[in-house]
Amino acid sequence: MSGNGAVWGRVRSRLRAFPERLAACGAEAAAYGRCVQASTAPGGRLRKDLCAQEFEALRRCFAAARLASPLGTPVPPGAPSCQLPSRWR
Repeated sequence: MSGNGAVWGRVRSRLRAFPERLAACGAEAAAYGRCVQASTAPGGRLRKDLCAQEFEALRRCFAAARLASPLGTPVPPGAPSCQLPSRWR
């Protein structure tokens, strides 16, 4: 199965690029997190669609990040980056 190695190489490449691509969505992720945290705080009630606007903004950002940068595109200077666990490298 010589093709299997190529498939895993593409998968690893995508996994490595994932944190870099999503680094641009920090503001949307923080807004969604604040909404969920506020609704689960003592006295708060988490309900379906309570944070729908924040979630939709985060989803749109993730989709745009996935489509905007091709694999192997370097992270812009100053952008935060995440590290993959060593077992994934």
